[in-house]
Order: sequence, then structure tokens, then C-alpha cells
Amino acid sequence: MTKGKIISNNKKAWHEYFIEEEFEAGIVLAGTEVKSIRQGKVSIKEAYCSIKNGEAYINGMHISPFEQGNRYNLEPIRERKLLLHKKQIKKIWDEVQQAGYTIVPLNVKLVNGLVKVDIALAKGKKLYDKRDTKKKKDDQRKIDRAIKYNY
Repeated sequence: MTKGKIISNNKKAWHEYFIEEEFEAGIVLAGTEVKSIRQGKVSIKEAYCSIKNGEAYINGMHISPFEQGNRYNLEPIRERKLLLHKKQIKKIWDEVQQAGYTIVPLNVKLVNGLVKVDIALAKGKKLYDKRDTKKKKDDQRKIDRAIKYNY
């Protein structure tokens, strides 16, 4: 689901969770925040999403203050509203309540000049799942290496 230029990536999400379904959401930002994001000064490593009163929000997303923004700069870490369709919000809310999913931001990107966030419904991995995933990656890497050097 990655169309556009990826600004920030949440690699930790792929390690910590099984990603089930992805959604692309717009995000409500101030002008200086957009300029800062265009410079790549954004981090979503510690970010998470929540739904309150039928609206989706992203918390813990760090956007560094814009250098020339002076008094127009806002808090670097604050709650920001995500723009999704009502049906999407309802579907996400139902999955979180019934199936025990969590909402995780995957990446921040620029699409046609607009800042978008890919979010996902995810289930947490246990320690043995993480070990299994790492073992599969290592095995695949060894196979690829063997194929590359044998031909």
C-alpha cells in the first residue's frame, strides 16, 4: 500500500505485530508541521492509534518544530486526528473491540503533496513468534545467497 514517497517507516511494527489489514489515512496538520515532515523530521517509532467518539487519532508521533516556524510551531508530540471514512473507522473499532486487534501506524508518506499515514490492524507477537520469524528470514537469506553464488 505504499504509493508515494515514504518519509518515515515503523520497522518495529513489523517485528512486534502480525499485520492483518492496512488502511491509508490522511492526517490533520498545521502548516509548519507539513514543512517539517517534508524535510523528513518525523518519527513514528513510539506512535500508536486510538479511536475516541467515532474519530481516529494518532498519539506519540514526533514532528520536530520547523526551524523558521517561530510562534506557529506546535507541540512536537501531540494527539493528531486521522482522516478516514466512517465505514473504515467502524470496521477498525469493531475489530479492536471483538477480536483484540491493535491499531499500529506503519509509515508516513507524501502522496501528491499530501501527508498520509498507513495504519494497520495488528495482533501482537509472542516471543516464540518473533524467533520463528527471524529464523525464517535467516533461512531465506541463506537460500538466496546459495542460489546467487551457485549460478
